Amino acid sequence: MLLSFLASRVLGQYETFAPAGRDLPGSAAGGGRLLLVAPNIVHVERELDVRPHDFRLWVCLHEETHRTQFTAVPWLRDHLEGEIQTFLGATEVDPATILERLREAAQSFAGARPDSEQGDEGRSLVELVQTPEQREVLGRLTAVMSLLEGHADYVMDGVGPAVVPSVAEIREKFQQRRASGAGRLDATLRKLLGLDAKLRQYRDGERFVRAVVGQVGMDGFNRVWTSPNTLPTKAEIAKPADWVARVHRKGE
Repeated sequence: MLLSFLASRVLGQYETFAPAGRDLPGSAAGGGRLLLVAPNIVHVERELDVRPHDFRLWVCLHEETHRTQFTAVPWLRDHLEGEIQTFLGATEVDPATILERLREAAQSFAGARPDSEQGDEGRSLVELVQTPEQREVLGRLTAVMSLLEGHADYVMDGVGPAVVPSVAEIREKFQQRRASGAGRLDATLRKLLGLDAKLRQYRDGERFVRAVVGQVGMDGFNRVWTSPNTLPTKAEIAKPADWVARVHRKGE
C-alpha cells in the first residue's frame, strides 16, 4: 500500500547507483540511469492543463540535471554512497528497541495536529525510529539532497521560454500543486513518510542556489562541487550567506 502511494507521486528518477550497461534503458557511462514514469507524467500534465511537450521536456531537464551532477562531479557518487553506508551501518536491529521507537512514533502522531509544523523533520515515522548517529548522517544527506534537488529546479526554471515556451505557466501551476497537497489522508501519509521534508528540499535548495548565485554568480556557486568540504551543511542551506562566508572567505 505504501509503495503504491509513493509510486503515484514520482514523475522521474535518476538512479544514481544503477549499474551501467547497454541492456539497461537510460543507462549512462560510469553507472546510473534515468527513468521516467509515463502514466504519472501524463496524469499531472492533464491535471495542470499544460502543454504536454513542454511539461515532458521540463521534467526531463530536472532529471538530466541530476545525471550531469553525478557525471561531471567524479567524487559525488562515492561521497553519497559512503554516507548511505554509514547510515545503514548505524541501524539497530534489536526488535525490542525498534518496537519501543515505533510505539513512541505512534504516540507522537496520535497527539499531533495534522497541520502542525512540529518544527522538525524528525517527526516522520522513518526518522523517529532512527538512532542519534543516523539522524546526524541524515542531516548531512538532507543538505546534499536539498542542494541537488534545488539546483535541478533552478536549472529547470533557468532554461527560459526559448527552450520551454510555457515554462512560467508550468512552474506556477506546479508550485500551486505542491503547496495545496490533497485531502486529509494524503496529508497525513505525506507527513508520516517524510514526504513533506522531501518537498522542503526542493524549496529550500532552490532558494539556496538562487541566493548564492545572486551573491557570487554562477562561477562562485560552482565552487560547491569542489569537494565534500565545500558542500553546504543543513544550517547553511537555510542561511546561504554563511556558506558564502565559509567557502569564499579571505577573498579566495
